[in-house]
Amino acid sequence: MVVIRLARGGSHKRPFYHVVATDSRSRRDGRFIERVGYFNPLARGNDPRMTIAMERVEYWKSQGAQMSPRVAQLVREFSAAAAA
Repeated sequence: MVVIRLARGGSHKRPFYHVVATDSRSRRDGRFIERVGYFNPLARGNDPRMTIAMERVEYWKSQGAQMSPRVAQLVREFSAAAAA
């Protein structure tokens, strides 16, 4: 099954996450099918906090992909910010 979830990057105590579509059997930071965005929880100033390619998320959902709870929350947050 394909799942859309976060893959951690960044250095020690400076997290940075890629939003990826991956096989559910792959490791968290392992192989992925496609990067569909990123999330930077420590963004400051004019740095964007997150970017998500909504058309790609919708494509993967139409193919039967499931979103993790945190990614679902981020997608709702991103779409609300884009609509405002």
